[in-house]
Amino acid sequence: MKFRYIAYLLSLSLLAACKKDLGNYTYMPPSEPVIVNFTDRTFDALVGDSLILQPYVELDGADPYKDLTFDWEIFVDEAARTDKYTGYPLKIVYNLSPKTRTAKLTVTDKRNQMKYFFPFKIAGNTQFTKGFTVLSVDAGVTKLSFIKPDSASILSNLYFSLHNENLPDNPVQLFAKPYAYQPGTAEDYWVIAKDPQKGSVIIDGNTMLRKRYFPDQFFSPPASIITERFEASKGWATGIINGKLYLSVTTTAPFAPDWGKFSNPQAGDYELSPYYGNTPNYYFGFDIKTKAFVSFSSNGGYSGTEYQVNGNAFNPKNIGMSNLLFMQPVPGTTYAFFKDDAGSIYELSFGIDMDNYFSTRVIKPYTKKLFKGSAMVNADTKWQRSGTDVFYFSSNDKIYRYNPINEELRLLDANFSGKKISMLKLSGNVLTAGVDGELNFLDVSVGANGKLIKSIKGIPGAPVDFISKNL
Repeated sequence: MKFRYIAYLLSLSLLAACKKDLGNYTYMPPSEPVIVNFTDRTFDALVGDSLILQPYVELDGADPYKDLTFDWEIFVDEAARTDKYTGYPLKIVYNLSPKTRTAKLTVTDKRNQMKYFFPFKIAGNTQFTKGFTVLSVDAGVTKLSFIKPDSASILSNLYFSLHNENLPDNPVQLFAKPYAYQPGTAEDYWVIAKDPQKGSVIIDGNTMLRKRYFPDQFFSPPASIITERFEASKGWATGIINGKLYLSVTTTAPFAPDWGKFSNPQAGDYELSPYYGNTPNYYFGFDIKTKAFVSFSSNGGYSGTEYQVNGNAFNPKNIGMSNLLFMQPVPGTTYAFFKDDAGSIYELSFGIDMDNYFSTRVIKPYTKKLFKGSAMVNADTKWQRSGTDVFYFSSNDKIYRYNPINEELRLLDANFSGKKISMLKLSGNVLTAGVDGELNFLDVSVGANGKLIKSIKGIPGAPVDFISKNL
């Protein structure tokens, strides 16, 4: 009987144990999130445009948008960093250089802190191969925008969107730095500004991403940098910085990192106006200090006023005026417009004979006279010259055409409804005028008188300069 009693107790214990274990086997794990049509996929992104990733998410028995958190990582291998974002959906302005990048989405279940990983890729491309790049000023803020070829899609204030910082104040030029020995191309955009607090900026022409700040364009930058004007008719940059002529270094291979940088200014006691010329044989400009026309050899050697004068219409070695309003030196006849201390505006015409620079340097003064359009010129008049020596200049909301041969002065047809003209740019037979919020394209071909061809609206602020790329 004792044995049977003990066996009975053991059997009860085993039954109790089995009943307890059965409870453990009914445990159900929490549901896992399912990201539909996402894992290991490659998503296209355009540099400077919005990248939005909003995959469909499922979570049985729960609300995925309340019970889950989303963390995104994009691996930037060339900079040894990871760009991280939080939230759903991923919504950013894509600002990485073009290439395919690995990325990862980490989903965390807030109920139990379980993490789930979903790898994917981003194929970065650029949308800036064709279109207009526009530099403008909007309520005192410098902005860079891009207009797509359809002329209707505008990426406004693009630089700020990509870098979360404003461009320098007081912009004066948007310069297209070409690929080596390829004038007319745009490898980089230089935002040239006269801002004592913030220097000019160099932007990649394909991605619109900042490459560097302007001091990095020098081997050893000067303590103060006042950028004024640049040109690249020979396929590399030359410019006026701090009143001095600077030439790019071109003695290295074009693919070398030092090619195109600036070293020292061209030596000499001078202060150049921004209006200078660059020919295959010489550089020509106006020295504000001595009020004289001066020249440099093709390799930048300063000759100053070491030239002969053939004519007596005026003295090119002492113009007597320092305020040069506009000049575009060219072979043949060059015209220069000066304003004297009394406010009178003079038109000077002269020839430049310096093609055989080291044997013959001659300036031939032809005329000096009061400019017929003086009454229309104001402090911020914009100027352009055609290849046939016809000049266009603005006066508040109007544009005039001036032919110095017969002194014909004509008002163009285009009507800007009282909006002040902030920019003029001539390309062939098309004159582009910028007014607040707009670019206006005018026909100035033979027989036309500035008829409006088309307008692009939606520019933030007043255009300062623009570049048309591959259109």
